[in-house]
Amino acid sequence: MILLELFIGFLKVGCFAFGGAYGAIPLIRDVVLSYGWLDDEMLTYMIAVSESTPGPIMVNLATYVGSSQAGIPGSLVATLAVVLPSFIIILLVTALLKAVLKNPCVQAVLRGLKPCMIGIILATGVCMIIRNGIVIENSAMMLRPLILTLLLGAIYFGSRKIKKGGISPILLICLSAAAGIVAYGI
Repeated sequence: MILLELFIGFLKVGCFAFGGAYGAIPLIRDVVLSYGWLDDEMLTYMIAVSESTPGPIMVNLATYVGSSQAGIPGSLVATLAVVLPSFIIILLVTALLKAVLKNPCVQAVLRGLKPCMIGIILATGVCMIIRNGIVIENSAMMLRPLILTLLLGAIYFGSRKIKKGGISPILLICLSAAAGIVAYGI
């Protein structure tokens, strides 16, 4: 039964995810939480792990959730389900690509989807920051190191506007690692 649930849940994600892996995170979140496979905090950690491992985030998340629920068969079923719609669509699109992309209605739909996907990704990010970035302990509100990392990211993107060279991504990774060590201790 769990294999069928994994297949149906991740088939929904694969069918309705548009705009790349970050656009799929809200769909994956809804499916995973509705079936009770992971809680919100664990899902947030798994998104971070999926970003740092090779491969698409959507496939990595499906594989992890499937593995945590039904072992290797679960990971295979969830991964197959999440990739199957894209595989079929790509096969169909390559056959009809030239005619379809020249259609002004299709171009208008694709142009209209871009800002929608930006809004969905931004809303999900803000929601996750609010839920996971603020902790209340001993009736005192504290910010987690996530906020510090976001501030470093803001400094990075702000500095790119100030000077064209900006901060090196390697330097930003080193600064983030140092912030994590300071915040969490060794």
